Amino acid sequence: MHGLMQDRPLALPHVFHRAERLFGHKKVLTATATGEDTVSYAEWAQRVRRLATVLDRLDLGPQARVASFGWNTGRHLELYFAVPCTGRILHTLNIRLFADQLTYIVQHAEDEVIFVDRSLLPVLWPLADQLPSVRFFVVMDDGADTPIPADPRVRDYETLLAEAEPKQGRFEIDDENAAAALCYTSGTTGNPKGVLYSHRSTVLHSLMPLTADVFGLSERDVLLPVVPMFHVNAWGLPYAAVLAGADLVFPGPSMTPAALLGLIERHRVTFTAGVPTIWMGAVPLLKEHDLSSLRLVVAGGSAVPASLSESWREAIGLPITQAWGMTETSPIGTAATLRSHHADLTEAKLQHVRASQGQPVPLVDLRIVDPDSGAEQPWDGVSAGELHAAGPWIASGYFGSDGDPNFTDDGWLRTGDVAVVEEDGYLRLVDRAKDLVKSGGEWISSVELENHIMAHPDVREAAVIAKPDVKWSERPVACVVVKPGAVLVAEDILEHLRPRVARWWLPDEIRFIDELPKTSTGKFSKKTLREQLYPVPADGAGHA
Repeated sequence: MHGLMQDRPLALPHVFHRAERLFGHKKVLTATATGEDTVSYAEWAQRVRRLATVLDRLDLGPQARVASFGWNTGRHLELYFAVPCTGRILHTLNIRLFADQLTYIVQHAEDEVIFVDRSLLPVLWPLADQLPSVRFFVVMDDGADTPIPADPRVRDYETLLAEAEPKQGRFEIDDENAAAALCYTSGTTGNPKGVLYSHRSTVLHSLMPLTADVFGLSERDVLLPVVPMFHVNAWGLPYAAVLAGADLVFPGPSMTPAALLGLIERHRVTFTAGVPTIWMGAVPLLKEHDLSSLRLVVAGGSAVPASLSESWREAIGLPITQAWGMTETSPIGTAATLRSHHADLTEAKLQHVRASQGQPVPLVDLRIVDPDSGAEQPWDGVSAGELHAAGPWIASGYFGSDGDPNFTDDGWLRTGDVAVVEEDGYLRLVDRAKDLVKSGGEWISSVELENHIMAHPDVREAAVIAKPDVKWSERPVACVVVKPGAVLVAEDILEHLRPRVARWWLPDEIRFIDELPKTSTGKFSKKTLREQLYPVPADGAGHA
């Protein structure tokens, strides 16, 4: 016997129409090269309707892939809704990818049109003739002085909108499992892989940040998504904000710590989220700004050093809250918000909790599995294994791929993370499987070593990688960036580590470098470090 409930699709048109009807007075602000542009939700909704007509006029059929190549802006938010609400698929392109990866992704997705910010034309346009599937390049003029190519494929965004009548009536998506958005992984090994989000998964994921024990987003919030809109849909936060009716502040092309903190101060931002490297750069400037409006600062994408979170707490009274996820998880899988049973903990123990990735959010299931035996490990805070995830916004496969070892026979995602889970369900990442250092048959966590090194008051950044070793197979090497004006030698780092880690964990080498290489999403690129320090010989032998 089935329940007698209406069978209505969980689809993005509901999110759009709710915002249009209830929150027309709320604001969407974008920082630009010349100032700030602000529109109301009502004005934004009319622009979304005009853009829907433009997509029809560009002869884009159902399920057509529509790419975006842009910063975090109100125009990008228009694409976030006009494209999927009209039955097309929004493909957010990573603006920091190498040319060969970008051309591969566009061709693999068979994108038919790319909406590109004018300031990013120098990156994209040189590749135009290598993208035969792309019929149009629609330029969103963000005030840059970049020349616009005189080419019949190039159109102007604002001109197209001005010539289009707003699409009338309600947007309708009958099948909630229809694809809504496409995002490719960063492709650190092999070609990037496409993760295809459905309307259902996106709506369910949008509801999750609104829950009290996750982020508690509400209509009263002012949200600043620092995480790029090209990266896992800015962690789903733009969709969640529109669903809640929160004001939105977009940083545009200026992503400097000073610019971001200025936006938080001027517009009384209450919630913001980005990768740890962004928040590291902001630490020296925190006391120069009034950040009292903030109630939650979230970091994800890589483990947050405890020293970073505590630096924020000491400066403004608010620590950084961790979350864990990946492209394949839409992405939010856990959140390290505190629970009632933490109320009586000492500050030292609270720091330990905040240094974790938190509990699984509602509707997400996690397990840790021994990679050799396949046995599920207990949640005891000690037993480590590969982290698997399952849930209604977790990928079941990759776009254009018939099978992949990243998915188990019983339908779980193999995340590639090595983790332990406390008895109360708080996840603690030990490392990425490929970044663990195996020395003498025992594992050394690069993440734990990095956290200890970055707790040194004169260290700005640190990354630990493995180097080949004849006797031990691998040994750890620490690459360290010193804070401006500080002077350190290797013995300073080792002396700092000795009381904190086992002796055999101590790095064999401390290399001081000017800057750590970063991935396209702002994470430390250990792959690049390994290639720079320990290149594979021409005969293919050496460290993998």
